[in-house]
Amino acid sequence: MLLSIQLFGALLIAAVAFSMVMSVATVVERRTGNAGWVDTFWTFGLGGVGAAAALAPLGPEGWPAARQLLVALLVATWAVRLGSHIAARARKTGDDPRYAALRQQWGRDAARRMALFLQMQALVSIPMIATALLAAHRPAPGLGLQDLVGLALVVAGVAGEGIADRQLRTFRETRAERGRICDTGLWGWSRHPNYFFEWLTWVGLAVIALDVSGEYWIGWLALGGPACMYWLLVHVSGIPPLEEHMEARHRDAFRAYKARTSAFFPLPPKTSAVTEPS
Repeated sequence: MLLSIQLFGALLIAAVAFSMVMSVATVVERRTGNAGWVDTFWTFGLGGVGAAAALAPLGPEGWPAARQLLVALLVATWAVRLGSHIAARARKTGDDPRYAALRQQWGRDAARRMALFLQMQALVSIPMIATALLAAHRPAPGLGLQDLVGLALVVAGVAGEGIADRQLRTFRETRAERGRICDTGLWGWSRHPNYFFEWLTWVGLAVIALDVSGEYWIGWLALGGPACMYWLLVHVSGIPPLEEHMEARHRDAFRAYKARTSAFFPLPPKTSAVTEPS
């Protein structure tokens, strides 16, 4: 019971800290006009707050316990890899089309609604912070097989997302491929392999938190992190606005790609042909 109370208090502090990070992101977005920096702040902010929550000196296990260090390292590694990639993209390509579409839709009320939207992002990110917190503080001595399984999933997620990002970047930088849709490598198996591996990373962290004995029942709440991530990526701020932009840009070529390629989970493609732009 004491540990549960301490975990709740730590989560509340972390949530406030992350809200402050997204407030800074709001100011940067407004002054630069480049919403690409929003996801940079979100990623580094979530990584920093999540790692700090993992290292919080809670419970009887002492500080820092091996599991705390492992989870903090995994969250930080995820954030540094993804945050650096997004920052480089924001510097090079400028505004994010998803946020640009929202600003256009909101019109004169865009500044206020963007600020509220980013705070909503902070709010719905609390389950991810909770996943890191609960995984780090599972009260089991030492590191065991379960921790290694979670570690393997996180490593696969971070590496897979990095490979997908590199494949897409290489495709876009190839002059002969400009104006075409990337359906090579992982992108021939999933329209959004980067999103899938992003989700897999948080599945791995949730695995570390689970306790089948029932003594650490609160650890099962860590499943809320990957569940929330899946919902955001597949149904809210990930696939829907991005695919709307892609369909408007590539039209029939994207519709053909969409028909033959899985949206999220990597599955064998129906065809490996590269579609010409319409």
